Amino acid sequence: MEGMASTLLSGETYLLIPILLLLPFLFLIFKHIRKPFPSRFPPLPPGPYPWPIIGNLLHMGKKPHVALAQLGQAHGPLISLRLGTQLLIVGSSPAAATEILKIHDRLLCGRHVPHVSYAKSLDHNHLSLGWTFECNERWKFLRTLCRTELFAPKIIDAQTNPREKKVKEMVGFLCSKEGEVVRVREVVFATIFNFLGNIFVSEDFITFDGGEKDGSMSGLLRRIIELWTTPNISDLYPILGGFDLQGLNKKAMECFRRICATCQVMNYTIPKDSQVIVNVWAMGRDPAIWEDPLTFKPERFLNSDLDFKGNDFEFVPFGGGRRICPGLPMAVRQIHLTLASLIHKFEWSLPHNMQPNQLDMNEKFGLTLQKEHPLLLIPKLRM
Repeated sequence: MEGMASTLLSGETYLLIPILLLLPFLFLIFKHIRKPFPSRFPPLPPGPYPWPIIGNLLHMGKKPHVALAQLGQAHGPLISLRLGTQLLIVGSSPAAATEILKIHDRLLCGRHVPHVSYAKSLDHNHLSLGWTFECNERWKFLRTLCRTELFAPKIIDAQTNPREKKVKEMVGFLCSKEGEVVRVREVVFATIFNFLGNIFVSEDFITFDGGEKDGSMSGLLRRIIELWTTPNISDLYPILGGFDLQGLNKKAMECFRRICATCQVMNYTIPKDSQVIVNVWAMGRDPAIWEDPLTFKPERFLNSDLDFKGNDFEFVPFGGGRRICPGLPMAVRQIHLTLASLIHKFEWSLPHNMQPNQLDMNEKFGLTLQKEHPLLLIPKLRM
């Protein structure tokens, strides 16, 4: 009997230990979830009810941009979710985008920096333009430097020769691959990246046929982006920011080693330190904005006064507000020249007699949306 009692006591002890260890963690999570919010403020934007501890993580799925668009249709153009203890505000209409990117731009211009990013370090944050925590004087200096020394009209004009040279090299490579299957994404990526390399350090970084191997520059960049966009526990539960529980910081190092103040948006309160995003994907597929949004109609832009440089918030491919992409002038020149060359010089066909309606158009979520399976095409030189 004494032996049996000892065994039962030992089993209860072993069960008690993990419970006692878990209690402080649950207390901290509960404390963050139940932060007091003054009743004199309007409520948060509507959204799905969050589960304890995990919040709305289960609502996100594998394609958060699609899930957020569906939640926006159900709850309204401005919604709120809890990802762990982190509050996320999502705008999915031109009106919401206007308030976020223009009207309240000064307060909402801070940027959430993933814990895995090397720019999170205070030693490197002052060197970052894209992932600076807030738009401080240092950020303004870097932005001015980009505008006057990198992307000024006279600078862009002076880059005409190297830009055309790299596009000609792309055309030459595709001519050598006539009748063969090529990965268009890799060819275009190499063209643009080598143009940038020649502008900054006068050197090519990628070969056209380098593929997506882990050791290649394109493979390395893709790996870094994958790590930066991997869901990180420290981003969902900021109290764990000092721990690298998933080893993502270590992995990112191996590759080469957030609202500034509470404000009102659309009569809702957006608390300080919330993550605020605009779902451009949802706006681009909204039938209230576009006629037949899922139909490829490039002619819809021919006689349109729609501005893509951040002034019309129905269409913001380069963002808007003070955080708009600083490289917009360069990108416009490069995109037009590259795309026009691909269409003018070649006729394109799908391999294995595949028809366009058979293409897999599923996208892969990441820092930017890409096709889940790369587009494979066969070039044929136009006579």
